[in-house]
Amino acid sequence: MQSSERLHALDSVRAIALVGGVVLHATLSFLPGMPPFLVAPADEPSRSLALGVLFFAIHVFRMAAFFLIAGFFARMMLEARGLGGFVRNRLVRIGVPLLVGWPIVMALIVALWIAAFAAAHPGVALKPPSAPAGHRPLLAFPLTHLWFLYVLLLLYALVIPIRCAFGRLDRSGRGRALADAIVAAIVRFPLGAAALAAPTALALYLTPRWVAWFGVPTPDQSLVPHPSSFAVFALAFGFGWLLHRQPELLRQFGRRWAWLLGLALALIGLCLVLGGIRPAFAPVEGPEKLAFAARYALAMWMSVFALIGVCVRFLSAPSKAMRFVSDSSYWVYLAHLPLVYALQFLASRLPLPWELKFPLILALAMALLLLGYRWLVRYSFVGAVLNGRRRRPQTAAVPALAQPA
Repeated sequence: MQSSERLHALDSVRAIALVGGVVLHATLSFLPGMPPFLVAPADEPSRSLALGVLFFAIHVFRMAAFFLIAGFFARMMLEARGLGGFVRNRLVRIGVPLLVGWPIVMALIVALWIAAFAAAHPGVALKPPSAPAGHRPLLAFPLTHLWFLYVLLLLYALVIPIRCAFGRLDRSGRGRALADAIVAAIVRFPLGAAALAAPTALALYLTPRWVAWFGVPTPDQSLVPHPSSFAVFALAFGFGWLLHRQPELLRQFGRRWAWLLGLALALIGLCLVLGGIRPAFAPVEGPEKLAFAARYALAMWMSVFALIGVCVRFLSAPSKAMRFVSDSSYWVYLAHLPLVYALQFLASRLPLPWELKFPLILALAMALLLLGYRWLVRYSFVGAVLNGRRRRPQTAAVPALAQPA
């Protein structure tokens, strides 16, 4: 596999994970049993089990895939730019969007939520939900959907000293050789994903009051990362980091994409059959909790491997369309939530079924976000921060018309 091919495939994995987040959030107002104005500023009368299944399937693999790719590219950048260049780049590309973007996004979300609730319930005061006594997280802080930037910064701060310490302690290289052998075995062994699923299942099982149907808890409510979420995403990041040491292993995913995808879909289906296709909001305990954690973790990692395999097999060749989607996906994900929320509220006021509302929300949101990226962001200062500076393509000069003699 050529380096350029590998980058195209993994860029596609990252883009699918980020754009998948837009699809996932667009389903929220349609989930059966979801209370109005809890996770979306809308009281949607049309609900859908099908969109609940879609939400579940996307949520299984999306963030684990993203953090695996983040670890892969982090090591690639560190090797190419050195420690100083890596730190500067990550502070600009990750730190600045978090510090600058969070106040803007939070202000828009709060204003939208208040306006939507006031329009739906005139004269009724909106009261923010409060955590039960004893369940308020330490250093509570609403990170919104930008929590992944905060977790990335924590992972960078963690992996650099570990790498430096390991380099000093493993001067013989035996430790690195052992790590390479373990990663190769996980990738090459047909059920190697089980080696990653086991610690993932343990982390989920040890989560107090785990709402199993919603998988890995979203660590968006505190500056102290949720232990089980951080453990799962750190595992994905670390595996991606080590996978970069042997990029030729990516071919293995591409060769087995079909049965990886089939097994992933079967495991997701098994989780839904045994756990219910309707969203369940109550925590699970006892043997049921352990069984669901094991099934979910294996479905997660098999789905991540399947996504990589599909992208390596079908999206390794250069493509202008896929490159544009990949380049825009970071901006799309950062900016999408207030827009999706606004469209969900507007759609909730229309007497239409979800079969029309959901695709309309998604199509309008993606069209506006992609057009905004193309005409307002890509060649601007914002685009330079997010993806690096790009030169606007030069248009060919039109020859002047000959003047009559």
